[in-house]
Amino acid sequence: MNEAPSQHHDDHNEAGPSRRSVLWTAGAAGAGLGLGGLSAGPAAAAATATAAASPRATGRTMIGVPFERRSTVRVGIIGLGNRGGSMIDLFLAVPGVRVVALCDPVKEKTAKAAKKVTAAGQPAPAVYTNGEHDFENLCKRGDIDFVYTATPWDWHFDMAKTAMLNGKHVGVECPLALRLDQLWELVDLSERTRRHCMQLENCCYGKNEMRVLRMAHAGLFGDLLHGAGAYNHDLRGLMFDPKYYEGPWRRLWHTRLRGDLYPNHGFGPVANYMDINRGDRAVRISSFGTPALGLAAYRKEHMPANDPSWKESYIESDRTISLVQTAKGRVIRLEHDVSTPHPYSRINSLGGTKGVFEDYPERIYLEPDQSNDEWGDFSKYAEWDHWLWKEHANPPGGHGGMDYMLVFRLMQCMRLGLVPDFDVYDGATWTAPVPLSDLSIKAKGAPQEIPDFTRGLWKKARPGMDSKKPEE
Repeated sequence: MNEAPSQHHDDHNEAGPSRRSVLWTAGAAGAGLGLGGLSAGPAAAAATATAAASPRATGRTMIGVPFERRSTVRVGIIGLGNRGGSMIDLFLAVPGVRVVALCDPVKEKTAKAAKKVTAAGQPAPAVYTNGEHDFENLCKRGDIDFVYTATPWDWHFDMAKTAMLNGKHVGVECPLALRLDQLWELVDLSERTRRHCMQLENCCYGKNEMRVLRMAHAGLFGDLLHGAGAYNHDLRGLMFDPKYYEGPWRRLWHTRLRGDLYPNHGFGPVANYMDINRGDRAVRISSFGTPALGLAAYRKEHMPANDPSWKESYIESDRTISLVQTAKGRVIRLEHDVSTPHPYSRINSLGGTKGVFEDYPERIYLEPDQSNDEWGDFSKYAEWDHWLWKEHANPPGGHGGMDYMLVFRLMQCMRLGLVPDFDVYDGATWTAPVPLSDLSIKAKGAPQEIPDFTRGLWKKARPGMDSKKPEE
């Protein structure tokens, strides 16, 4: 299965582009998953996005609930394409983790991944390659503690649901799900099953992000006012490459929605700075989108006349810009653009009454350290680095090492029986802009209410990513 590229500057890893079968992409071509399939179009998103009211709770909150302590975390991995095929290396690199089962309908992928497991000195994992639903059998195993899902977006909800119903904690690549009713169902399932459901690849564990987080919590930015985050990543070449996003599942989403398809990378870090769901809450979103011209222009210039892509009509805005307002009146700007030429940027900005930080490139202006309208050197604030980055100065893996930090910390929390740094309420909040931005754009920017997935518990301050180093 092909997921998102692991980082912006090495989309093609050493093994080359990942090839996947159409088995797990077939659902994206109109099987009614995700936002209703191609035939339903964006209207399905509008219909489901209106269901913003909080449903009655059927379980107890998962806020503050620790993992069960265990000496070894046993992991099952679903999806071994671009993302899963590289993330398995990080699971194998973390002490106290054993990869016990693998699943992908492409047998060559599972075989390649299984060799990585045995090469790492672990027993040969069980493999599940018998069609697109064999993941259900993996989830039924009694020797798995955590299921990691790295598959095309249509399958995230079903796989997370199946894992929890079978008693497994689950981590899902972004987006967590594609409809508000699905997000609510995952919240309810997490509460009923007492299993954690987490949004991975959230970009919250980056070195800069964690430094800014600690500085914000220490009051260096004063009272926080605004922030910004994005997924501005030119994916045109990859989306038209039949060997990368086969199916081609990711490009097809540009025929379905007009909103922010990938808000998590930008939203997650800024939400942490502002303690969203931990004293503040994202309450509404207004979104605006440009015309959809980029993919059609790229196709005209690069694709032969007989290419199947000529049958596609693109409606996804080339750039979506959203404004999120919080209960405290703060403003968060989100951007999404994967279909026009520009350098990679997640923006990653935070401003308050004492100054501002902006990334890409990193720069800072804080009073009284800076003056005369001249940017300061962010590297001089290294004393504020999180303990994870002080202990792991050169971590392996994608996204500049933040992927390893996420896996290491998550597995550490599971081994030591700690409360996770992020939970299902965070994942649902970070993902809600997917359907809501589509609805807002169709409503000419009218604000859409963001559900309170915590059901009022956001008002209480609690720990998050700014963790203290635990005793092993």
